[in-house]
Amino acid sequence: ACFRLLCSLLLPALFLSGILCICLVVLLWGVRLWIQRKKQLSSAGRDGKRPLLVAFFHPYCNAGGGGERVLWCAIRTLQKKYRNVTCVVYTGDRDATGEEIVEGAFRRFNIKLIHPVKFVFLEKRFLVEASLYPHFTLLGQSLGSVFLGWEALLKCVPDIYIDSMGYAFTIPLFKYLGGCRVGCYVHYPTISTDMLSVVRNQDTRFNNAAFITSSPLFSKFKLVYYYFFAFMYGLVGSCSDVVMVNSSWTLNHILSLWRAGACTSVVYPPCDVQTFLDIPLEVEKSTSEYSIVSVSQFRPEKDHPLQIRAFAKLLKERVGQQPSLKLILIGGCRNQQDEERVNKLKRLCEELGVSEDVMFKINIPFEELKRHLAEATIGLHTMWNEHFGIGVVECMAAGTVVLAHNSGGPKLDIVVPHEGRVTGFLAEDEDSYAETMAYIFSLSPEKRLEIRENARRSVHRFSDQHFEDTFLLSVEPLFK
Repeated sequence: ACFRLLCSLLLPALFLSGILCICLVVLLWGVRLWIQRKKQLSSAGRDGKRPLLVAFFHPYCNAGGGGERVLWCAIRTLQKKYRNVTCVVYTGDRDATGEEIVEGAFRRFNIKLIHPVKFVFLEKRFLVEASLYPHFTLLGQSLGSVFLGWEALLKCVPDIYIDSMGYAFTIPLFKYLGGCRVGCYVHYPTISTDMLSVVRNQDTRFNNAAFITSSPLFSKFKLVYYYFFAFMYGLVGSCSDVVMVNSSWTLNHILSLWRAGACTSVVYPPCDVQTFLDIPLEVEKSTSEYSIVSVSQFRPEKDHPLQIRAFAKLLKERVGQQPSLKLILIGGCRNQQDEERVNKLKRLCEELGVSEDVMFKINIPFEELKRHLAEATIGLHTMWNEHFGIGVVECMAAGTVVLAHNSGGPKLDIVVPHEGRVTGFLAEDEDSYAETMAYIFSLSPEKRLEIRENARRSVHRFSDQHFEDTFLLSVEPLFK
């Protein structure tokens, strides 16, 4: 009787599920055909041929950071190589015109595009803002990106789609509904195996609140959520025809999550090394003051408190020694939260008694940044698992002796021996940072010059030209 009851419930349920699945497939196929028809009806070029549309999904294309430098360099590279290509940028920067955005790219990065770019302005960018999702942020932003991607697809159907900002959940949308060839440039995996280990080990970090680490139940729940998200992230990422990553660190994570090794390659981001290499390099003159310079935005993951504590420790050990030392923290403040962070750092300086020896330089002009780097002895960087580290490359190109965190991009790609010679130093905690800074200052000016010259020679592999060559090689399958 029980078996008959089970069959009488199960068979209709299976039948209904099958019908719903068929309806869903038919609906999606219908949407795909409708989108393809829309694409065919779009206007042809002057010669009667429809230009090849290459679209970049970059909702914050006017932000002026390293990710935007990659975008404009990529567009310029394609314009140089392919004649019958029109580049499209999906953006949510509705407070600026297309001309202003292109002008901003030239002003900030000295990148002049060869042909005009078509901008598709999106109205629903708020759906991908972290502030909208105080909890389940990763999932919220990812689902939000699907809706934003749908708006983009309806407004313009490209032939080739490249996600250049890390919104992997848009990839299946453009591939299966848009019928596009798809690629992506990954600056930072949305979730990484490191994030899983932080939650598993109940570590308190800026992205893992103390109330979660103190509760085994909350930690287990968050771990299940992270594993589910990592599975979904791997699923959507594996739909890509071409995957480019910015460093060996990112490569390792993407390979383990997406399992798309055959189409994945490292394309280092283009750093403006030439501008910094123009700074003359010479043996330091005897001076009454050495400066240590840090260049990074005032964000929590950059770990400025570690810099200040290590510097205070160094000063304590050097009491009475000459020359005197100055720590100069250079960075951008994007909003009120960043400004509050700077005020907290200033209070930390007061607590440690180093206020007079630490200078804050906020949102300074580029020429002033260059001057500080030209005069600095040490270039300091403390972010744990920095995915690449453009600031580290710039410090090396400018001729400082770099001291970065022993993890991520700096460890695997940047501060590595060049032709068997030392290019800089790595540290992990307050003690090792203080000790390594003391060691650098104990070296002779000639020895420091040797390290600076090695570092400068090593940074050519992060130039615009090297980016263009590796980028074209990677995207070639999309144009066949």
